[in-house]
Amino acid sequence: MADLTLYQRDYCHLCDQALAVMAQAHAPDFTSAWVDDDAELERRYGTRVPVLRDNHSGRELDWPFDAAGVAAFVGRLEIGDG
Repeated sequence: MADLTLYQRDYCHLCDQALAVMAQAHAPDFTSAWVDDDAELERRYGTRVPVLRDNHSGRELDWPFDAAGVAAFVGRLEIGDG
């Protein structure tokens, strides 16, 4: 299991933006969880997606976030230039 989970929906332009931000931040591997497929996830995250969750600590980062925010969330000190 990955350390991070990105909760998202199908056909979600904000989720697409979040994926781009995660790539820009050079985020470590993460799991995607689709809230549309699970009633409990829909209840918990339905109006909040995208949400990035640290599976070990339980901390969550709600949208909107940027590359610096993601890097700080995952404990990085710097974001690489590319």
